[in-house]
Amino acid sequence: MAGTQPQQDTPGRPRPLPIAEHGLIGDLRTVALVGSDGTIDWYCCPAFDAPSVFAAILDAERGGAFELAAAVPARTKQFYFPDTNVLITRFFTEDGVGEIQDFMPVTGETTEPAEAGRHRLIRRVLCVRGTVPFRARVAPRFDYGAAPHSLGMLGDTALFESRDMSLALTATVALQSDGVDALADFKLEEGESAVFALDQVGDRVRPRGCARTEAEHQFAATVAYWRRWLSQSRYRGRWREMVHRSALTLKLLTYAPTGAIVAAPTTSLPEQLGGERNWDYRYVWVRDAAFAVYALLRLGFAGEAEAFMRFLTTHISPGDGTASGPLQIMYGIDGRTDLPERELPHLSGHQGSAPVRVGNAAADQLQLDIYGALIDSIYLYDKWAQPISSDQWDDVCQLVDWVCDHWDQPDEGVWETRGGRKNFLYSRLMCWVAIERAMRLANRRGLPADIRRWRQSRDTIYRRIMARGWSPRRRAFVQHEDGDVLDASVLMMPLAKFIAPTDPKWLSTLDALTEELVSDSLVYRYDPQASPDGVRGDEGTFSICSFWYVEALVRAGRLEEARLAFEKMLTYANHLGLYAEEIGRTGEQQGNFPQAFTHLSLISAAFNLDRALG
Repeated sequence: MAGTQPQQDTPGRPRPLPIAEHGLIGDLRTVALVGSDGTIDWYCCPAFDAPSVFAAILDAERGGAFELAAAVPARTKQFYFPDTNVLITRFFTEDGVGEIQDFMPVTGETTEPAEAGRHRLIRRVLCVRGTVPFRARVAPRFDYGAAPHSLGMLGDTALFESRDMSLALTATVALQSDGVDALADFKLEEGESAVFALDQVGDRVRPRGCARTEAEHQFAATVAYWRRWLSQSRYRGRWREMVHRSALTLKLLTYAPTGAIVAAPTTSLPEQLGGERNWDYRYVWVRDAAFAVYALLRLGFAGEAEAFMRFLTTHISPGDGTASGPLQIMYGIDGRTDLPERELPHLSGHQGSAPVRVGNAAADQLQLDIYGALIDSIYLYDKWAQPISSDQWDDVCQLVDWVCDHWDQPDEGVWETRGGRKNFLYSRLMCWVAIERAMRLANRRGLPADIRRWRQSRDTIYRRIMARGWSPRRRAFVQHEDGDVLDASVLMMPLAKFIAPTDPKWLSTLDALTEELVSDSLVYRYDPQASPDGVRGDEGTFSICSFWYVEALVRAGRLEEARLAFEKMLTYANHLGLYAEEIGRTGEQQGNFPQAFTHLSLISAAFNLDRALG
């Protein structure tokens, strides 16, 4: 063995790149974040929620990274190979131009059947002009940087072995050992290439090289896979490039073995630098996934919706939940319900933003809005894709009956506040949606249902929102009953067809929100000072709310304002068209990245704005 040691630091960059300076690649099981300087800063193997092996984005010294870059000063640029999730990072040096093509073959779609168990990350390096020297340092840090490992060199293979996992790095250039890291220095002339392939290995998957010709074949197969998938899109509108990038990103957040859709592929990227609003989003939020299904169905991607319905049927059935109702608000990608939250004190956090958390304690919260989001997505699936089964209808009836009995409880709300339960308007609204969509579905299909009881509950919720969710003083619908705090979640009221988008009460609410929560088209969720949420620190504007705002303006007939707000929002995307959860005061991306919520709401806003503009 070339080396073994306990907790190691990673030589290299003094601090990680900002969140926005990254692109995303993946294989529908996990993803990697590739920095604009060519470094892989985040990679969990073999699945989204597995412990990280590269986590420099959370701790530049202890997290681990796969550095690969020109060995001389260079300008860099990143772009996606058109209509794919293959990422190109280019290096412009004094003597030439080089590039890295980063991708992960989609198992079963771009690989041979015999290779089904191999999950591979391929980094193909090319010199396209002149001569470029390159340098690589592969420094995995297993189990979020907590597990020691050894490095063994076997010919052209570097074998990294920890207690629970082994990774094999193969390369077409000479590898050297540096303690527990592998290094490579090489120079490429114009037209030459080199290949690095990283595999998780074990009893079933043995180390195997990746020759240049194989890498070329895998590159072509992966490009073809993504283009074939994207060709299903029915969107032909004005913002095709941004909408399709959002669709490709949502697809990367799906877990193919079960059909699960994660909220984001990262943990603990801060909502405020130096703050404690750092959460693990690598799970299936019922709400986020249901909204993602809506966005993908809108574009014509019925397969993803069908896979998510299969996930619901296979892994989630009413009654699994505890005090949080018949459903949990979130599940593991394999449907598990136990997601204990813990902190990792040995990691310093992104740019010093501790704590780093894995797991999520919000799994036990009561959030009544999830029932509306879920049943709305089932209703749309039945309408736009294919009829739901009799068993699925039985589950829907069970959920709606529960909502009829429990809609008037206080809960933690859509923003998962940790400051105590309240009677949130948004929760009431989405309970109304749950019942109303189920009634529509029953009537359209002639399905058996207790319509009289459902109608009574639906109408009672409507009257309750109108009576106690409206503040005469603020001339607006507010965050929770009998309060005066504004909340951007009420933007969903016209979107969910609860209220006419030109109703005087709604237009007055829209004006109040614009005045208090909107800043240059960016929308804050609420004011944490006016409505304490149990967590210290501030946060940025919430991008899903910004796109909801665009839609609300569209539906109110304020098309010029809507279009300007939408175009402004597009300027806040990163260089690849990707968004985190929030936008900071000076336009920086904040929170986990990329965020499904943001991309699905972009799709919806673009679709509806296009339609209104004609």
